[in-house]
Amino acid sequence: MADTTHVTPAQIPLPDEDDPSRRDVIMIAAGGFAAVGLGLGLWPLLDQMNPDASALSQATTEIDLSHVEAGQAITVMWRGKPIFIRYRTPKEIDEAKAFPVDDLPDPIARNANLPDDAPATDANRAGKDRENWLVMIGICTHLGCIPKGQAIGDPKGDYGGWFCPCHGSQYDSAGRIRKGPAPQNMAIPPYAFTSDTKVKIG
Repeated sequence: MADTTHVTPAQIPLPDEDDPSRRDVIMIAAGGFAAVGLGLGLWPLLDQMNPDASALSQATTEIDLSHVEAGQAITVMWRGKPIFIRYRTPKEIDEAKAFPVDDLPDPIARNANLPDDAPATDANRAGKDRENWLVMIGICTHLGCIPKGQAIGDPKGDYGGWFCPCHGSQYDSAGRIRKGPAPQNMAIPPYAFTSDTKVKIG
């Protein structure tokens, strides 16, 4: 005789809610959605930290120095920073060369064009094969002030260079710290002369 037992829907076994493979799929999917959501939420914050187009456009700048005479200095802007360019006189060069590097508060050149440990000789601070030119970032290394001494024929301080009036730091004609609280020489940016009268910074 045939089995006539009927199975009702209530008697059909349901999938085990504690099935590990199903739980893993749900957790992976939830984690993936959370990661995508977090990424979309953080993108505007991360994107706004990138430099804007105006900053990128100043990545390099070329300066014509044909109008600058010995003893004069000019200030230009590069990446939002003042760049001091001085056409040094033979007297300024000789004074900078005469001071012993070992007696400097900071004996490191701080020149982006040289190795990090290059000594702060006058030659390592000035333009390559152009010792009369000094090109440096005009920011005091103590608290970021702008030192005085860029006016034509008006070097400041006791060393014929620059003087920061905020806290009394004094730099020589090679931009090296000689006196005061500043811990380092003013930095030399990456640059190169493209001709006898033009310098490219950056």
